[in-house]
Amino acid sequence: MVQIATLAVLATAAALLDVTSAVASMPSGNWPSSLGSVKYGSPYVVKKGTVFDGQMKTYERSNVACKGQNEGGKDAAVFLVEPGATLKNVIIGKNQAEGVHCENHDCTIENVWWDDVCEDALSIKGGSASSVARVIGGGARNADDKIIQHNGAGTVSIEGFYAQDFGKLYRSCGSCKSQTQRKVTLTNVYAVNPKVTLVGVNKNYNDQAKFSNIKIKSSKTPKVCTYFQGGTSGEPKQLGSGILPPTCQYSASDIQISA
Repeated sequence: MVQIATLAVLATAAALLDVTSAVASMPSGNWPSSLGSVKYGSPYVVKKGTVFDGQMKTYERSNVACKGQNEGGKDAAVFLVEPGATLKNVIIGKNQAEGVHCENHDCTIENVWWDDVCEDALSIKGGSASSVARVIGGGARNADDKIIQHNGAGTVSIEGFYAQDFGKLYRSCGSCKSQTQRKVTLTNVYAVNPKVTLVGVNKNYNDQAKFSNIKIKSSKTPKVCTYFQGGTSGEPKQLGSGILPPTCQYSASDIQISA
């Protein structure tokens, strides 16, 4: 009996490991229903090493309104997620300006949905070349410009994400005062009506973008990966778009486009 119980425990542990290591599946395009509403007077800090489970409620700010593409900084965010922390099962409402900030990289954003993106949905800053921020599941819609803004170093992994009516899903900062190489991987991403490009990276800083199993629905021919001449001020110059290893790494079979 002891041996059977031990085997059962080991099987359960193996199953859990398999689930957590699996890549998030392709989203259906369905938007989740909110199960409540919470408003904060200041950003909620998800501390290092902790998990905040929002139980699919809508989270907003009681004292912040969206002012378009005006930079609001971290004080205008709903959540500040510290390194090693996880934010999960959250809907970000429209009454906010900066969504979610990972000020020092290495965060996990799991099943988080931005209902009406303001300046950016998710800002990732700080970190080092070995840092990894993970976006697992979730989605964002109604973004005039960027959904994910990557200002720090390291890698952003995006998997199982749904994006609708947006300018760019991911942008490596094109005009940060301190520039560095940045990397992004996209797997099982469903994008509807991208207005500018799915991803924007800086060729001159050796940025790298990798794509796998991407589904795009658009009435126009969409740009998958656009590369720029980044700088430390001003508007970056667009150099081109399309497959260009190692800057933009994908093949035609990685991208499914429908009208």
